[in-house]
Amino acid sequence: MAGAVWIDLLDPDREEIERAAPRHLHPRALDLLLLPARHDDEPRPTLEAHIDYVFGVLLVPVLNEGTHELRYQEIDLVLTHDVVVTVRKTPPGCPPFDPTEIRQVAHDESAGMIAYRLVDEVAEGFLDLVDTLDNHIDDLEDHVEEWPSEHVRGRLSDLRHKMLHVRQTLSPTRDAVRRVVDNRIDTEGRELFSRDLELRFGDSYDKLLRASEGLDLARDLVASVRDYHQAKVANDQNEVMKRLTVIASVLLVPTFIVGLYGQNLRGVPEFHWRYGYWWSWSLIIATTIGQLVYYRRKRWI
Repeated sequence: MAGAVWIDLLDPDREEIERAAPRHLHPRALDLLLLPARHDDEPRPTLEAHIDYVFGVLLVPVLNEGTHELRYQEIDLVLTHDVVVTVRKTPPGCPPFDPTEIRQVAHDESAGMIAYRLVDEVAEGFLDLVDTLDNHIDDLEDHVEEWPSEHVRGRLSDLRHKMLHVRQTLSPTRDAVRRVVDNRIDTEGRELFSRDLELRFGDSYDKLLRASEGLDLARDLVASVRDYHQAKVANDQNEVMKRLTVIASVLLVPTFIVGLYGQNLRGVPEFHWRYGYWWSWSLIIATTIGQLVYYRRKRWI
């Protein structure tokens, strides 16, 4: 069906929503439309068929390149065969979703087609986000040898936290689109999404699947970087312990010599030598040099 009316609302109040939305809007749907935008991954994305309308929640991920903060632009949908109502919400620290480009190409299009364009924009957003996360992981791999351990651990923790939240949003988005592809969304026995639209939604579903696979690969890469970093820290600690052990071993013989001559017992011949003091120093220096040469040949230092 062509020529659906698109009503776009930005941070509306109850009166604006009730005036634009279809009659008999479910109270739960109305409550979700009125909820303020949040910075995390709530509410869960969905597409639900009701008696005479389809209600949906879409979240577009936005990653700030400067602060590395992940935000979600929320778009709530109410679709009938003739009208599309979108409620955009301004998230904290992030501008709301801008539908200008979609509106420019959505003239005289059906409600289902407008919904597809919004869903496809969400799918592209997840693909872009996964590409950005991959770039951050590549940057971490390039500098894991140079950056301090505290900074590396912080980046690893931040990436793992982000990917967990992305998965919590991506999975329900993919499931919601799959319901359209499987023709499980119907209103009053009338087809809101034609066969052609279902194929288009299938393309968006494929993009979301690619994003999920890319996210799994990114998690594996982060785990590899974490394992490498832990091995590097352990190896650095081993090097430090090896040097400390060598130092303790080098000092052990001079300590023994000094302790031997510090017993102050009669009968020690070196006490009566004219150069006994220099003899003890020569013995200490010679044994120390000998140990250093030996450890060097063994490649312990």
